[in-house]
Amino acid sequence: MALSISIVLLLAIILFLLLRSGALRPGPTVAAVLFGFFLASSGLAPTINAALESATAAISAIKI
Repeated sequence: MALSISIVLLLAIILFLLLRSGALRPGPTVAAVLFGFFLASSGLAPTINAALESATAAISAIKI
């Protein structure tokens, strides 16, 4: 749960910076947010969540 909150926060900051810099216009931003919202309630949500958890587990297992 803590990981998903931090990912949401990171994505929100990136989205804010893109909007602020003018690299992303408000119309496509709303479309992207709505797409993410509806994708999260679709049947693909568990698969996407599992893929993100696997990726984060692989990244955290890297020893530097």
